[in-house]
Amino acid sequence: MTDPYLRSLGFVPTNEERDTARPSFNQAWRYRHNQQAQDGALLFIEHPFGLSACRLSQLEAPLAAQDVVATVSLLDQPALETAIESFFTAHGGRSTVASRAVSQPFRPFRRPL
Repeated sequence: MTDPYLRSLGFVPTNEERDTARPSFNQAWRYRHNQQAQDGALLFIEHPFGLSACRLSQLEAPLAAQDVVATVSLLDQPALETAIESFFTAHGGRSTVASRAVSQPFRPFRRPL
């Protein structure tokens, strides 16, 4: 899996910031599909540390096995595309483009003069 391939499927990184604390793409990554399902469900894909697979989930960071929709090998692109379509089919199809999460920078309180 590569960043251009995931973007071609409709995924966008959940965190576009680049810093020294963030692992490289080959180590770990997390993306969100840019479309919602008809029922409002979002689809996330992640490649966690130490696994040779990626996980599809409705949660950004699934911790429990029941939160994972599908687990696919990193090299199995047809299985990934099938899992994505199965997710949208199970949730009534594709809907609108999902709104982008906007981070609110910290702004200290300031009294008017």
